[in-house]
Amino acid sequence: MSVFGNYGRTYDLLYAEKDYAAEAAFVMGMIEDHPSPVASILDLGCGSGLHAEKFAAAGYAVAGVDRSPSMLELARRRRSKAGREIQSRLTFLDADIRDFDLGRQVDAVSSLFHVMSYMPANEDIEAAFQSARRHLTAGGIFIFDFWYGPAVLHLKPSHRLKVYENQETKIWRFAEPVLRENENIVDVSYRVLTLDKASGHVEETAETHRMRYFFKPELTYFLKQSGFKLKAFMEWMTGGEPGMETWNVVCMAEAH
Repeated sequence: MSVFGNYGRTYDLLYAEKDYAAEAAFVMGMIEDHPSPVASILDLGCGSGLHAEKFAAAGYAVAGVDRSPSMLELARRRRSKAGREIQSRLTFLDADIRDFDLGRQVDAVSSLFHVMSYMPANEDIEAAFQSARRHLTAGGIFIFDFWYGPAVLHLKPSHRLKVYENQETKIWRFAEPVLRENENIVDVSYRVLTLDKASGHVEETAETHRMRYFFKPELTYFLKQSGFKLKAFMEWMTGGEPGMETWNVVCMAEAH
């Protein structure tokens, strides 16, 4: 869960094209379709806080949890620049999502940008689900997205180079995945070169992200064991039926 330790300074540039507003709206649509009213959200693995900020702007009281100091620094810096109303509804906590105590329960738990796929062992996913359940009121909802097993095995992860650039910085990110079919794991090794245009200095970092992909029957089982009932299982951002080319799937589960 600490694989984002080196990403803080370049994270916003790496994901500048990610439509956080649309993603937050999609999740809020799921929340609004749920019959129980939701006023508070716990965002597990909140990263730089962009989803959490969108939720707070929509009127929800939001607590974001992450264990990366660099990500939380970005989140808190963004919060400090927001309006007072948003600031009053938005807090961030430095903690491991598998084992922490917020001190109160909430109406909904979100965990986005496939944070749950960063739970490689059964014990990890069980602990994360139990943590979500512990913080939810009865009838509360848990929404999370993840890498979908059938698509990972069908499409296969591939080597990629992506280039990101703005006026100050240029980044080359090399991704080298290794598929471990017998473990439901993809180890993605990232090599990142960051050019500071003003000084000409190039910094190199390397990280490996161990990603677990999931199948519906195992998630249904893990959720049931943690006190949830699966209510929705759909393609991320479309709401369609997941298929062999659906890399990202979202679940909504209700707390018993």
